[in-house]
Amino acid sequence: PDIGQLNNIYNTYCKYKKFKSVMPIFDSEYTDPGNRIIGYYVNGELVAFSLIKLFNKYNAECVQFAWDYGNHKLRLGIISLKHECAVFKDLGFSYLYLGGADEYKQKLDGFEILGLE
Repeated sequence: PDIGQLNNIYNTYCKYKKFKSVMPIFDSEYTDPGNRIIGYYVNGELVAFSLIKLFNKYNAECVQFAWDYGNHKLRLGIISLKHECAVFKDLGFSYLYLGGADEYKQKLDGFEILGLE
């Protein structure tokens, strides 16, 4: 995807969520060979993306997801998480770190909270 498109979606997402403070995504994060961008399209138009950091061949982190909320009924947030978990499992990764233990994430098959034992 084009960096301008990604930035537009991210800005739209942040405005929609009414975040008081926003960490920018630097262009180098999109182009870093250790990162992956997964795009989500509706009728050929990019409407959402995930930025995923690869640590090694077994561990990756979902750094940022953003979408334009053009069609709320799509539920792209949860659909993207399910898709990415399946993709990285198929690729042989042991862990895909999802960030905070939000309630909606805890409903995903295989979810676990790390570091509390």
